Amino acid sequence: MLPFRIVDRIKFIVERQLVKGAGFQLLVVAAFIALISLIGGLLVVPLGESFENVGSAIWWAFLRLTDPGYLGDDVGTWQRFVSTLLTVSGYVVFMGTLVAILTRWLIAKMADLERGLTPVTLKNHVVVLGWTSQTLPLLSELLGSSGRMRRFLEKHDAQKLNLVVLSEEASAAQVHELRSEPGIGRRARQIILRSGSAIQPDALHRVACLDAAAVIVPSAAHEAGSLVTSDVETVKALLSIAAQARHFQASLPFVVAEIQDVRKLPVIERAYPGAVEVVAGDATISRLMVQNILHPGLSEVYNELLTAGEGNEIYIRGGESLGGMTLGELAAARPEVIVLGLLKHRDAGWDVQLLTPSDSRIDPADRVVIMARDYSETEPDPKKATLPELERGQAVRVDRPADQANHRVLVLGWNRRVPSLIAEFLSYGHRHFEVDLVSVVPRAEREQAIARYVENSERLTCRHIEADYMVEGELRRIGPAGYDTVILLSSDRLASGEEADARAMVGYLQLEDILADFARRPQLIMELSDPDNRHLLDGHQSEMMISPMILSHVLAQVALRRELRIVLDELFTVGGAEIQFRDPADYPLPASATFQVLEKTVAAEGELALGVFRHSADERGRHLQLNPSRKDYLELQPGDRLVVLCLT
Repeated sequence: MLPFRIVDRIKFIVERQLVKGAGFQLLVVAAFIALISLIGGLLVVPLGESFENVGSAIWWAFLRLTDPGYLGDDVGTWQRFVSTLLTVSGYVVFMGTLVAILTRWLIAKMADLERGLTPVTLKNHVVVLGWTSQTLPLLSELLGSSGRMRRFLEKHDAQKLNLVVLSEEASAAQVHELRSEPGIGRRARQIILRSGSAIQPDALHRVACLDAAAVIVPSAAHEAGSLVTSDVETVKALLSIAAQARHFQASLPFVVAEIQDVRKLPVIERAYPGAVEVVAGDATISRLMVQNILHPGLSEVYNELLTAGEGNEIYIRGGESLGGMTLGELAAARPEVIVLGLLKHRDAGWDVQLLTPSDSRIDPADRVVIMARDYSETEPDPKKATLPELERGQAVRVDRPADQANHRVLVLGWNRRVPSLIAEFLSYGHRHFEVDLVSVVPRAEREQAIARYVENSERLTCRHIEADYMVEGELRRIGPAGYDTVILLSSDRLASGEEADARAMVGYLQLEDILADFARRPQLIMELSDPDNRHLLDGHQSEMMISPMILSHVLAQVALRRELRIVLDELFTVGGAEIQFRDPADYPLPASATFQVLEKTVAAEGELALGVFRHSADERGRHLQLNPSRKDYLELQPGDRLVVLCLT
């Protein structure tokens, strides 16, 4: 064994002290200052006439070391020489090293604070667990819901809205993204970022989940084939919140959780014993896609109802202030809204009763489902003139005969949502779909994913084609013009939503070039991941779905009013109340009718008029007019369709 060198040993000891932090570094510097002062004092002790004792000499040396202003008071060559050495050493050791240590400590402390590791001390705030593609539109939706948010804050006795976001690594770049988001901007100061993962109990404590009024858990993206999926993280986060509540003997917060696999719903309910609403993200988007296939153009309806911005939304009002009124009286007293129906309290949940007869009386325990442009329109206003009461009887459920014709669907691309899409096709037992899946993902992998998700998939004709739709020759050989509907999916296997959307948009433009050679044109539906890309293809002939924006709206609005989830499930699933397009010729309408006349005519059939879908788009490229003014003449043109709510 080689012997240690003394110098190496000293270096090692000094290094071990310095790495212990700023406190130990300052102790080392103090030791050096004391040593230099001692040596300097001993050097001038022989000048006995200048110093009373050794202590005064050391004090003299310490003053020269720490303050160069004393340098001019010294006399004698030797004293001035020692004083100069001490002053130079003071610049290096006392000032330079001390300032460096304190500056470095301050920078490190500021970096720790910016990382968001300090627990928040808030109550009745809203927590978002995760920074995903849905986070920015989700926060924008929460900040923009003024009416709902006001009622939410009143319910929880809070003065202002505070949002806390848990991100894997909080950074200045995320703060910049918040300030650049159109719906957030200067209100970014209401958003607090904290670092950590939703599966870490200390991170959940850092965002004060137990003191929150609502906790939102959006689904995160994971690599294909990963054993840790977003659903696993969601369940782990809920288990951690429940464990913390048991440990501190605190009540559980209300949670809105998004899951990808709807079959995990019983697991979520078992993992979290508190109030929880589960939004099945994949199933929700799949339902909307199939609904849009059955009713082309419906994407404009749910893009208006389920995304932030101008237009109408669905609101839930409590029956406490409306008790005793009939639905007809309420609709007449609120001239700018459309009353869709009631929620009746049943056991531990709610019974959705849309299209309830107009003479149905509202109980104080009921909830009223309303479509309006703004929350304020759902409140009474004595300045507004009332409408005549409409008489709408019991809605008649129409038994739809089985459609023997195959609806051919071409799906370009692959993501985790495809098995859920196949399951949604199968839920429409009266319809026959023939689906061709085109992707570079191996056929065996796709078949296995569908078989794991769907039972009895043999009822659906599903072919797997291994091809890259980005290659024009391969896409031409598939023959997209021979299908009734073509769906372009945003891939979840690429590094970012921007890359996935770029691929989908290039594929769409290539598809348009191929279809230009054919007289027959299929319905085109394109799914995008990044909300910023929604304006890049304005004016093109496709129906567009921005999945993160739709899911963000649902999560935010369910967090503010949890009953909204079952209403959306009722509207966009097979059976029950459904939004459809109808030919105006199906109703005895006069040649020139107002929307008020249209409402009365449709109500006579037990249905509810929602608006008009124009054959020709307006200057903004929009076809849809939901909830127009009652006094406006519709001026229906050939090809226009009525948007109605009916039972199927």
